[in-house]
Amino acid sequence: MSDPIAFIDLQAQQARIRDKVDAAIARVLDHGQYINGPEVAECEAALGEFCGAKHVIGCANGTDALGLVLMARGVKPGDAVFVPAFTFIATGEVVAWMGATPVFVDIDPKTFNMDPQHLKASIAEARDKGLNPVCVVPVDLFGQPADYPAIRAICEEEGLFLMADAAQGFGGRLNDQSVGTLGDASTTSFFPAKPLGCYGDGGAIFTDDAELADVLRSLRNHGAGKDRYDNVRIGMNGRLDTVQAAILIEKLKIFPDEIEARQRVAERYNALLSDVAEVPFVSNAAQSAWAQYTLKVENRDAVRAACAEDGVPTQVYYPVPLNNQTAYKHYPTGPGGCPVSDELAEKVLSLPMHPYLDEGTQDRIVASVRKALGA
Repeated sequence: MSDPIAFIDLQAQQARIRDKVDAAIARVLDHGQYINGPEVAECEAALGEFCGAKHVIGCANGTDALGLVLMARGVKPGDAVFVPAFTFIATGEVVAWMGATPVFVDIDPKTFNMDPQHLKASIAEARDKGLNPVCVVPVDLFGQPADYPAIRAICEEEGLFLMADAAQGFGGRLNDQSVGTLGDASTTSFFPAKPLGCYGDGGAIFTDDAELADVLRSLRNHGAGKDRYDNVRIGMNGRLDTVQAAILIEKLKIFPDEIEARQRVAERYNALLSDVAEVPFVSNAAQSAWAQYTLKVENRDAVRAACAEDGVPTQVYYPVPLNNQTAYKHYPTGPGGCPVSDELAEKVLSLPMHPYLDEGTQDRIVASVRKALGA
């Protein structure tokens, strides 16, 4: 019986740095500052140095990161926020938190990221319906940065705030610029399965806007002013805890090496599967963080079942576009709906992807996929 295959092997990573993580956690236990301990500021500084953002605000998770930015921008009922239809629910969820209207935009069939042309048409249609467009939230799906030059040009023309959802893209680059610096504000998630993940929940916001950063720091701590009992705005409890910050400090030290390893794994998948399936397309201007390695296949359920029989795990991200989900069906889409998202939801299939995927295990995965596809 072959050894089981991990879809994402966190144990292999932990074995590499377990002594350093144990020591980092022990330091927190020793000083006892579990909330807003010194590791939080140290982690924020390290993250900013890594990506080049002037201000980094750690927070409790990637969803809160998105929500905090919308709160700081004063997004409210009657406002329209444009999000891709093909992504995780958090991107649209936070818009509904504010009482605003998420408008679902279709995606590019090659990159799976927000389609700038459909975005432009969606903004015009939202205005025609009496909504007030205020913000665009592209998602760096599966690790590849969205088309920020095109989207930023539209935002500048239309007077909209650009918030980059880099929950899957942190560690990537576009035109030699790091993810984390591509929007007016950028957010990420440190959920354990993300390219840079902690051992619990965590997130961060990146911006070069000092005034926005000050508001965000207040909002994540119940809207506190100069004194914790002088609450100057309506906020939330959205802090990054000290233990997770300590873990992230150690994981960030090996992150560049892990990004390179993910790239090698992806290139090898491409070489071994491009003749039997549609492999991921990455723009020449982009470097993906490879949060997922996702194929397009026909007869996906049959392929998944065949792989499962061989002990090869697969996942589907995402089986239902946001605009088709029960709680969101009443929100608008751009003109013509989101047909590309609908099609991809039937065909995408993600394979195991992590920096510690050895060639022998990858060969097992590829052999199973090829057999399932009749190759």
